[in-house]
Amino acid sequence: MTDLINLMNDLLWGSILVYLLVGVGIYFTFRLGFIQFRHFGHMFSVLRNSRKSDSSGISSFQALCTSLAARVGTGNMAGVAVALTLGGPGAIFWMWMTAMLGMATSFAESTLAQLYKTRDKDGNYRGGPAYYMEKGLGMRWMGVLFSIFLIIAFGLVFNAVQANSISSAMNTAFGFEPLHVGIVIVLLSSFVIFGGIRKIARTAELIVPFMALAYIVIALAVVFINIDKLPAAINLIFRSAFGLEQAAAGGIGYAIAQAMINGVKRGLFSNEAGMGSAPNAAASATPYPPHPASQGYVQMLGVFVDTIVICSATVAIILMSGEYVPHGEITGIELTQRALSSQVGDWGSIFVAFAIFFFAFTSIIANYSYAETNLIFLEHNNKKGLVVFRIIVLGMVMFGSLTTLPVVWSMADVSMGLMAIVNLVAILLLSGIVVKLAKDYNRQLKAGKLPTFDAYDYPELKSQLEEGIWDNNKSQ
Repeated sequence: MTDLINLMNDLLWGSILVYLLVGVGIYFTFRLGFIQFRHFGHMFSVLRNSRKSDSSGISSFQALCTSLAARVGTGNMAGVAVALTLGGPGAIFWMWMTAMLGMATSFAESTLAQLYKTRDKDGNYRGGPAYYMEKGLGMRWMGVLFSIFLIIAFGLVFNAVQANSISSAMNTAFGFEPLHVGIVIVLLSSFVIFGGIRKIARTAELIVPFMALAYIVIALAVVFINIDKLPAAINLIFRSAFGLEQAAAGGIGYAIAQAMINGVKRGLFSNEAGMGSAPNAAASATPYPPHPASQGYVQMLGVFVDTIVICSATVAIILMSGEYVPHGEITGIELTQRALSSQVGDWGSIFVAFAIFFFAFTSIIANYSYAETNLIFLEHNNKKGLVVFRIIVLGMVMFGSLTTLPVVWSMADVSMGLMAIVNLVAILLLSGIVVKLAKDYNRQLKAGKLPTFDAYDYPELKSQLEEGIWDNNKSQ
């Protein structure tokens, strides 16, 4: 079984996905006029007005926190360490490139998710790639395929990954038995998961900003202590990315390939741009300005915060610590803990344990919310089916707490790769609509108006949209 998983990983990540992800990111970067750079400041302008919501949707800020809850977790703290160990410091450069290009991809998928969102039987907004595949492309079969991959990836495998990192960190810091840690995670997760989408959003809104800020402050402190090492660390990353560090020893091509593959792989796992996960949170929001593209800007900011800010914080901690050993046996969350402890003392390991606990815990509940939305797409809100699924999810959390790291990471990579391929094909097919919405938003913005989307202005789209969601009074 392990050999089969590794074979699929080699096929997906050794050839298909690296080129597809980078290619789609470049495509949307050009088609949207380098939107992630030209409108970088506007992302923060949208964020300032992101606390508004209504009876059907959560606020844009809650949607951002929910997507960050899923993004900011194991990938930022354990995944960066894995990328460094397997791909060398050059992998970090490719993580950054994946994020910069992925910001445009994230804009596209989140804008589409907002456009094609629906209301479930409880009156809450639901949406995501499965929904725009069915409504925008008329391909329900494609939405079903994506939903199955997402449920496997986020409902099951990724939650095992997050639980694995929590139990490993707690064992390293306190010597707690993985079984006991697993029981605690299951109990806490069940309390939030059974509370529904709004409880998940509120929990993420409370925990994520506080923990992210605390982690960044600690990382900045480490950089300040080692400010003399900063130029060398940055130089090492760029030299390794292009094989210059390995030139003397030969094998430049292999070194570059390993840096690129591991950087893109771990970058995608961390920021999820193009994977089709964050759009599930984006669709749940009541956007302000009331236009699908405003959620594109909000989620674009999420990719930047996740990889360029938080992942870079972990990179700084590890590279400046002296604990990093290329292809060493110490990797994952344990390497991050050792690195921070070497800089600030024994409490560093404890801080990382608590940070990964909260980051990974919020990832578990956000991952579940994505899976729930796609289960509703498949089952049309079958209440009994949801209860059974919640129990299975909690079982996978316990499984992840007890199993070994390599097996779990490999399973995560396969499920993530299959999901991403289906979603990337869909957003490429719908790229014309993304460009149309971006132009509509920015035309209104330049005219000094509050960008507002009205389905009546786009009769070619109106028949695809759920009635009543985008029908504004100005056209009635």
